[in-house]
Amino acid sequence: MFEWITQVIEQIGAAAVAFLMLAENIFPPIPSELIMPMAGFLVYQGKLSMIAVILAGSAGSLLGTYLWYLVARRIGHERVRRLIAKHGRWLTISLDDLDRATDWFQRHGGMAVLLGRLVPGVRTVISVPAGLTGMGHVPFLLYSLVGTAFWTAFLAGLGYALGSQYTLVADWLDPVTTALLIGIAALYVYRLITHKGGEDEGT
Repeated sequence: MFEWITQVIEQIGAAAVAFLMLAENIFPPIPSELIMPMAGFLVYQGKLSMIAVILAGSAGSLLGTYLWYLVARRIGHERVRRLIAKHGRWLTISLDDLDRATDWFQRHGGMAVLLGRLVPGVRTVISVPAGLTGMGHVPFLLYSLVGTAFWTAFLAGLGYALGSQYTLVADWLDPVTTALLIGIAALYVYRLITHKGGEDEGT
């Protein structure tokens, strides 16, 4: 997995970073915690520009989270509740999950978006309550941009700082990456089986 991601970024360049970060936000097959450090390592090798990597990673990530925001904003709270009530098992989301996320967002507002973009597992989800509660496009994008740019710059800088030691880290990281992807699939199946509530509400 490590070699594949590195080869894709090396061959295509910053555009690959943007695409992978976009994909990570829409459906996270490969987390940003792997994409951006690898891009930073290629910067260390002189194959990419740090500015291009950060801009591309931020742009792809911002576009991904904005798409979720637009979907939630367009569908609206009640339709989302009906969707979860009917298909919550397959989405592995309950109405309680939605209510908790929305309540947290309403209490913290813009800072919830900014800080949420720095937290793995929350980075994409925070877009949904932002869209459902009607947060303005400009504030959402600004808060998201600040959090996203900081996150991508930090991860890319980490990969750059590792420098010549990165290949040693890769020997450990590659099996961990594979295990992580298997874990994500296993978690989905587990949540699918153990999902409670929501299917009969709102029908």
